[in-house]
Amino acid sequence: MNASHQIVRSELKSALPQRNKDAHKGVFGSVAIIGGDVNMVGAVLLSTRAALLSGAGRIYAALLSSDAQNVDPLHPEIMFRKPSDLSKLDQLDCIVIGPGLGQTKDALELLKHWLVKKVPMLIDADALNLIAKNSDLVELVKKREAETIITPHEGEAARLLNTTSESIKKNRTESALELARYLKSICVLKGSSTIIAHYNCEWFVNTTGNVGLASGGTGDVLSGIIGSFIAQGLSGLEAAKIGVYVHGAAADSLVARGQGPIGLTASEVALEVRNVLNQLQS
Repeated sequence: MNASHQIVRSELKSALPQRNKDAHKGVFGSVAIIGGDVNMVGAVLLSTRAALLSGAGRIYAALLSSDAQNVDPLHPEIMFRKPSDLSKLDQLDCIVIGPGLGQTKDALELLKHWLVKKVPMLIDADALNLIAKNSDLVELVKKREAETIITPHEGEAARLLNTTSESIKKNRTESALELARYLKSICVLKGSSTIIAHYNCEWFVNTTGNVGLASGGTGDVLSGIIGSFIAQGLSGLEAAKIGVYVHGAAADSLVARGQGPIGLTASEVALEVRNVLNQLQS
């Protein structure tokens, strides 16, 4: 691996969003996370909590499940909205769509609605699976007028490229670059040594993280972190690079303290990300 492509900790401090003494919550942006269909509400809770703990000013949770809670008792700072009401908000700096989204007709229509909006968007999980099944969605992604970040694991990447997971695993960098070019996006190909690829052919590899991240919900946490950084004003590429680095570094920090890798949870990673970020900025 070429060292010039590695994400270097020393370069991240200057890229972090500045937090001036006279700042207010509006300065740190607004991010909405859409998903959480029946039995999958936890995915949105994990993602919104991660966005909050990563420093975004306003965080909205938009759940498809009609009988879900409308407050997060652990973090009541998160604001809940019906997915249909998000467009009424004056300004959203980033949309994250996919965690627990499902693949229903309602999910499909929501994805179509936001793909044509001129707002930075992170696409994850079932939103990626919907795109893989619908060629018209592929064209909408390619024509977007705002930054698009996709965060597939190897299985989702295989479906998007109509190949096998084994092929993606053997050709991770090439696959990430191909996906980035195909969808005119920034591709975060998750897994051991996560690859971040830009459609202009830049690519980077993350060196933090461990097997403790191979547990349910850690991908939702990553999406919330990256979405939070975009809302705070970073480019999609910088947000992705910092996001995957601190996500992995949080897992490394927890394992170093004996909290994992066995039994490491996504919720623990989200909390530790806050510590990692404050250490980076101090």
